[in-house]
Amino acid sequence: MNTTFKIDNLQVAYGETIALKDINLELYSKSITALIGPSGCGKSTFLRTLNRMNDLIPVCKVTGDVHYHDQNIYSKQTDVINLRKKVGMVFQKPNPFPMSIFDNVAYGPKRQGIKDKETLEQIVDKALKQAALHDEVSDRLESSALSLSGGQQQRLCIARALAMEPEVILMDEPTSALDPIATQKIESLLQDLKKEYTIIIVTHSMHQAARISDYTAFFYMGELIETSDTNTLFSLPKKKQTEDYITGRFG
Repeated sequence: MNTTFKIDNLQVAYGETIALKDINLELYSKSITALIGPSGCGKSTFLRTLNRMNDLIPVCKVTGDVHYHDQNIYSKQTDVINLRKKVGMVFQKPNPFPMSIFDNVAYGPKRQGIKDKETLEQIVDKALKQAALHDEVSDRLESSALSLSGGQQQRLCIARALAMEPEVILMDEPTSALDPIATQKIESLLQDLKKEYTIIIVTHSMHQAARISDYTAFFYMGELIETSDTNTLFSLPKKKQTEDYITGRFG
C-alpha cells in the first residue's frame, strides 16, 4: 500500500480551544478513507488540515507534521496554491458558481492560465465524464449551473475539482444534503474514481462508510480513537468507544 499522507503528532487549536490532539494516521493511495464520529469531534477540522484550508481561519494554530508524500505541507517552503491543486475539496453543500455549467468546470484551468478554447473544451468534457454528469448536461453547457438539481450540482462540483487534475479529493459530507437516489449516484461515482484518485470523506452515515470505504478512522472529542480497514473496524473493533459508537449506544 502506498501512503499519500502521513500525519504525525498533529494538534489543531482555535484560540484556546483544542480541536484535535496527538493525531497519528496514514492515508493510503487510490482508496477511500472514511472519517466517522459524532458532531464536533474534529473530522472536518482534520480534513481541512490536509490542504491547509485552516489557514483561512486567523485564530487556527496547527502543530505537528502532515507529510504529503515526502513533503511536510506545513513547512514554509510549501506552495499552498499548488498543494490545493493536487489536493482538491468538495464541500457538504453543493456550491456551483453563478455561471454556466461549462464555465464552472473550466474556472480552475482558466485561473491557471489556460486560454485555448479547444483545450478547455477537452478538459471540461473529460471532467464531466469522470463525474458521470456528461450525458445529462452535454447539450446545455451554456445553461446556468444553478438550474441543475442538487445531486447534479454536487457532481458538477466534483467535476470542477477533477478539472484541476488533483491526486487527492477531500469530501466533507458530500451527500448529506442529497436524496437517496442522488446519494447512490455519488457513491457509485466514488467507487469508480478511487481507481485513479485518493479519496478522504467525512460522513455522518456509518452505513455509507461501511458501503463505500476501504479504511475507516473513528474520531471522538478531538482524538483519533481507532483506525483500520473498514471491514475489521465494523466487525471487530478493538476499542469499546468504537464499538459503542458503531452499535448506536452514543453519538
